[in-house]
Formats: sequence, structure tokens, C-alpha cells
Amino acid sequence: MTITALGLLHPGEMGVTVGSAARASGLPVRVALVGRSEATRTRAREAGLEDLGSLADLVAACDGIVCVCPPHAAREMAVAVLALGYDGLYLDANAVAPSTMRELAALFRGAAGGARLVDGGLIGPPAQTSGTTRLYLSGPDAPAFAPCFREGALAATPVEGPLGAASALKMSYAAWTKGSAALLAAVVAVAEEEQVAGPLREEWRLSQPQLVERADLGLRGTARKAWRFEGEMLEIARTFAEAGLPAGFHEAAAEVYRRLAPFKEADPLPPDQALRRAVRQRRG
Repeated sequence: MTITALGLLHPGEMGVTVGSAARASGLPVRVALVGRSEATRTRAREAGLEDLGSLADLVAACDGIVCVCPPHAAREMAVAVLALGYDGLYLDANAVAPSTMRELAALFRGAAGGARLVDGGLIGPPAQTSGTTRLYLSGPDAPAFAPCFREGALAATPVEGPLGAASALKMSYAAWTKGSAALLAAVVAVAEEEQVAGPLREEWRLSQPQLVERADLGLRGTARKAWRFEGEMLEIARTFAEAGLPAGFHEAAAEVYRRLAPFKEADPLPPDQALRRAVRQRRG
């Protein structure tokens, strides 16, 4: 199947760059912005994405849809699209466990419209510079999406394997990158609680100099996005558990990001000290 018009759900910071890459490859990219924030509308407008208003109008006008949303909303978005009788290709590019992707596949098999699901995993920052960001694709219909991103800053890369393979790769990668960032934030919080943060930093300068900069930049780099990362960590925890491995690493990371979630709308961010206090908060 050749995709001739691409729908995008939803144009957040990452999603809008996915749409821009498709436009650079010659595809019209359409969005449904009813009820979306002014910030989202501005991003979409500046990227040249066509607003069709409602989800129903988008579904009717597109033979390919890409969903880039927080992991907890992946199922809800798929259900909403299928309820409208969609019969095209649907790329779920969300940070979800392979088993979550297989659950989505069961929804698509049971849908009346004949829509087909493709598994996607995004690795890297918002795709603004070539070579920084990859969209991994898996499943029988994955080759149909690769031409949608042949130009632009986003590289589309097939992964051998069934639906769930691209998600497994994403989970494995983010288990370290975002999981270790949460661990580092917790380590600094413990050191501050015990009043040894200064000596710890001095020891890092001697033995682990890369951690000094990472610790300084980590919280500021993740605080506004932490509300998304909590759900991602829970999906990774599920992936670990289903592979027979301890889930607690990433359940704890989810809790760290939950504590930072209130900074989603903070502009500017508060001082580092306030962010570190948020990590140290005691529940209840």
C-alpha cells in the first residue's frame, strides 16, 4: 500500500518534527487540532501542517496515520481512530512495551474497517538535524511507511521481526538513557539529604568526571518532559517483568519522574535546588 496523505496524532515537540520529515518527503501532512492548546496550534502552523479540525475529518482524509503521544494515551488514540471506521495504515510510534503493542494489534484485528497496524520506536531528540533521530519500524506493513521519511531529518529504519520488535528496541534503549538519568537524580538527592553532596561531586571530578556535567544538566533537561517519562518507565518495567527480569528499577524511575511532573508548564524552570527538593519529596 502506498501512503498518499499522512495524518499526525499529535504534533507535540517530537511529533511535529515527524510531520516535518514527511512533508520534506513530499507528503501532505494533516492534523486535527480541535481542543488542542495554543502552543500545539502554533507548532503545527509553523511546520506547515494542515489542520482539518476534527479527528473524524482527519481519518476520512488520510490513508496513513502516525500516532506520537504519551504512552498512557496510546490505546485511547487507537480506539478512537478505529471507532471511526479507519481502513488505512496506522503507525503507533509511542514508547510502549512489546506486549502493549501486541494488545493494540488484537484491537486492529478485531476492527471492522480493516486498518492495519505498524510498530514504531522513536530514538533521539526531536528530529531537527539529520543523523540525530531514528524511527524504527516493524511488522508486515512496515515497508509502507519507510518512503514517508526518505527525506528530512528523521531516518526511518526497518527492524527485522514481528509487531513489537521496534517497541522492544525502544524499551531497551530508553531503559538505560532515561532510567539512568532518574537514578542519577536520586543519587544526588540521597547525597543532599545526607549532606555529602559536595564531597560526592569532588569524588566524581576525580573518578567519574562525566557525571558532574550530567548531574548538573540532567534535571533541567528532563523536568518539563517528566510527565511523559513516568508512563514510559512503567512500560519499560512491564517489558522487564515479562522478560523475567526485575521491574523495580524502572518502577522507581517512574516515581522520580512523577515527582518532577508538576514542572511541565514551568517557564522558566525554577533553580536547580528546587528541582532537587522535588525529587526528595516524601509521599503522603
